[in-house]
Amino acid sequence: MTVIGYHASHEQHSPSELLAAVQLAERAGFEAAMCSDHLAPWTRRQGESGFAWSWLGAALATTSLSFGVVNAPGQRYHPVIVAQAIATLAEMFPNRFWASLGSGEALNEHVTGDPWPEKPARQRRLRECVDVIRRLLDGEQVHEPEGLVRVHRARMWSRPAERVPLLGAAASADTAEWVAGWADGLITVASTPGETRAVLERYRAAGGAGSARLQVHLSFGESAEQAVREAADQWAHGTVPGELMWELPEPEDYEAAAQVSGEALGRAVVISHSAADLAERIAELADGFDHVYLHHVGPDQQTFLRRCEAELLPELRRIL
Repeated sequence: MTVIGYHASHEQHSPSELLAAVQLAERAGFEAAMCSDHLAPWTRRQGESGFAWSWLGAALATTSLSFGVVNAPGQRYHPVIVAQAIATLAEMFPNRFWASLGSGEALNEHVTGDPWPEKPARQRRLRECVDVIRRLLDGEQVHEPEGLVRVHRARMWSRPAERVPLLGAAASADTAEWVAGWADGLITVASTPGETRAVLERYRAAGGAGSARLQVHLSFGESAEQAVREAADQWAHGTVPGELMWELPEPEDYEAAAQVSGEALGRAVVISHSAADLAERIAELADGFDHVYLHHVGPDQQTFLRRCEAELLPELRRIL
């Protein structure tokens, strides 16, 4: 049976609001949760960006849900620090935490002042980071004086008893094929059913093992007009062309590059006011995935979660 989780968007909501939201999500019947890890919001309309790792400690301590985070080690975060953060959460909350590692976006990473690498260099750097993090979590002392990421005699003194899954984050089928070589599982973001299916198929065809997880951006409005309006207001950056998505450094740049047409917005966000319609469309996207995480892009998470309990989750469980 597919696990249905809730996605907490740090770009859109204050940490205290999101903490209340995940507690309500558990009461509403969600079985898991995950969150983003941003230094900046995608657009100024979103307007938030809490520190995910502090928040995760509070979220894990005040719910019984499992949690994951999507992190980009290598520039803003040194992999030794990421390994320590993973180890601490996993030691305190056994078998309830996973991390997904990706190559990141300039939006969050440019603040170090270092140049933003091209995609091949970002992937090489990510692979080095994954190896460092794994070795540290396995109890090794790591010394890597050469390479894109350097480490000087580091080790983790407080470690969890169990192995923490390190998933690969992939937005495209090509990247999914690449992460299959090192990841303990896959996470991707839904687009069209065909493109979403292609990402999973390429991952499995390349020998990718472990669980496959899908994040779905949706706008569940009280009316069709509200659903469209909130998607355009809060998730317009989802229409930015793929070749720019990881390269733009400021929220203002995403606002300028957004192409908020009905077709473009509909590729980025599943938009509806009907629970039955949303459930059918989410189920089509989630076919073959082990976990699906629902992200309502609208501002009112409390109403969304109450509607999930009463309408959307029963419909989803009926067909997933």
